[in-house]
Amino acid sequence: MSIWQFQRMVMLRLIAWGAASIVTGTYLARAQSKFWRGVGEQFVGWGFINSLIALFGGSSSSYRMRNHPQALEPEYIEKETTKLTRLLWLNAVLDVFYVAGGAFMALRHSSSRRMRGAGWGIIVQGAFLFVFDLVHALLAPPSQRSWRFWDYSHGEARAIKPVEPELE
Repeated sequence: MSIWQFQRMVMLRLIAWGAASIVTGTYLARAQSKFWRGVGEQFVGWGFINSLIALFGGSSSSYRMRNHPQALEPEYIEKETTKLTRLLWLNAVLDVFYVAGGAFMALRHSSSRRMRGAGWGIIVQGAFLFVFDLVHALLAPPSQRSWRFWDYSHGEARAIKPVEPELE
């Protein structure tokens, strides 16, 4: 699978999650319980943000693939792969902070059912995104410059160069 196909797959999955969050959140936001309304409001908000990120990222990637003169050159593909993989790893780290922030919010506002629900909504969204980003970072096409922690030895990436046949 090329990096272009992989980016498209990731963006389509993120749009699907965003749409599912919006639909679920809209339903929950109409609940009688303040807790579930808080969860629902977070789902709708996160769903819109995730969908916008996916649409922007997908259209940007598609534009680069169609219009960049070196889009199919190995060096450019390597650059795209590295960029996406690093972004996914960075997002996975940020997702941990979202979960922690949601937990803090749910605990801090324990007397407010709506705020506690909002905190739990953030926890669920952040936890999903952590798994999403982590799995996609691990499944990304290989790159010599990506943050592939298991490919590192003494701080330097091990690059295996292809053996070229000797011409006689």
